Amino acid sequence: MIQNIYQSTRARFQRISWRDLALTIAPIVLVSGLGIWLAYRFVQPAPPRSIVITSGPAGSVFRSMAERYAKLLARDGVELKILESHGSLENLKRLADPSFEVDIGYVQAGVSEGTALEGLVSLGSIFRQPLAVFYRSNAAVDRLSAFAGKKVAIGPEGSGTRVLALTLLKANGIKPETTTLLDLGGDAAAQALLAKKIDAVFLMGDSATPPTMRRLMQTRGIRLMRFSQAEAYVRRFSYLEKLALPMGVFDFAKNTPAEDFYLIGPTVELVAREDLHPALSDLLIEAAQQVHGRATVLQKAGEFPAPLEHEFPVSDDAKRYYKSGKSFLYRNLPFWLASLTDRALIILVPIVLLLLPGLRLLPWLYTWRIRSRIYRWYGQLLALERGALSDAAEAEPRALLARLDDIEKAVNRIKVPVAFADQLYVLREHINFVRQRLVGRAPELSRPQME
Repeated sequence: MIQNIYQSTRARFQRISWRDLALTIAPIVLVSGLGIWLAYRFVQPAPPRSIVITSGPAGSVFRSMAERYAKLLARDGVELKILESHGSLENLKRLADPSFEVDIGYVQAGVSEGTALEGLVSLGSIFRQPLAVFYRSNAAVDRLSAFAGKKVAIGPEGSGTRVLALTLLKANGIKPETTTLLDLGGDAAAQALLAKKIDAVFLMGDSATPPTMRRLMQTRGIRLMRFSQAEAYVRRFSYLEKLALPMGVFDFAKNTPAEDFYLIGPTVELVAREDLHPALSDLLIEAAQQVHGRATVLQKAGEFPAPLEHEFPVSDDAKRYYKSGKSFLYRNLPFWLASLTDRALIILVPIVLLLLPGLRLLPWLYTWRIRSRIYRWYGQLLALERGALSDAAEAEPRALLARLDDIEKAVNRIKVPVAFADQLYVLREHINFVRQRLVGRAPELSRPQME
């Protein structure tokens, strides 16, 4: 029994020309391999294990947010490297500079004027950032024009606070020539106001710490400016929003504030370079939901992050996430395993599209390759026969037979698998058939030639 199986298997292998099989399958494998390489290299590379975020100065809201993001991404094995900056404007300039190694950053709306934005996309607006203007005065001030001729701290170079402050002061007719504008921000500006060295200070999240803001609000003689013209500002500057602080929101017992209080401010966007990996885009938006999704005095729960477009287009990956969430793999598998599986699927695509159909054609290609060795001689044989037997034939019969002999010798040298031997023998029979027809036209060629 075993002997019969062995002999049967051996006979089958003997019927195959392994050289021809290898030459037939090689192009299919090469094309499929090229497709796999292209998919692996260009379609969707593996997500990097670390990315860089440009945040804000030490102790600022931007910096503390970045630290929370880093902890959340670390759970999925992604390291978030944090770069300090002066704020939104410097973050934007870093992102817009291709030579600067950074992937994402916090950028407030309204600071992009004069900066090339090609190659930058938004992962969504993540929170509203109120502009807090603190001033020292016995009387309430509700218009920025009241600070003309005063000493005002507008934030350091590179901060979004400074950009917005200059824009609003200019709209109120206040110029550096007539008003002392100081490049102070954060704690330094607050200390100057407390020490009565300046009259007012502009503070926002990218240049001030929460403790500094609370300290100023609790200091006697220092007031937070109420923007009575808030509605006019948001109509004039499309990137600003009117922010309402309801009466008593800070302290019900003391009724702080004593009336509805209005501020203005832009939203802050999480801006990335357009080549950010889709999987990392998902992780960052997921982290933003955990950091910014809770309710505050300025927003409802779940209101942020949101795909709101200002200067930057929302990326396609972010739109997909806001619409349907993370992909199936990243939703149900650990990040590293989902990434590995995703890459494996990318490799399987060219295999399914190229290699499998090619392998299905392999028997036909193999058969065609073997038969082509035999069939190509039929063309010469047919041409010889037609030329010799036509009425206009002028060729000498002996020369025709010599050509036929050459064809026969070449056919005898053909190597084909056993499975195709019958076709080779049929070709030989046809050669003899043509020989007989030639001899029939010149019988003297069938007899030995006499000297």
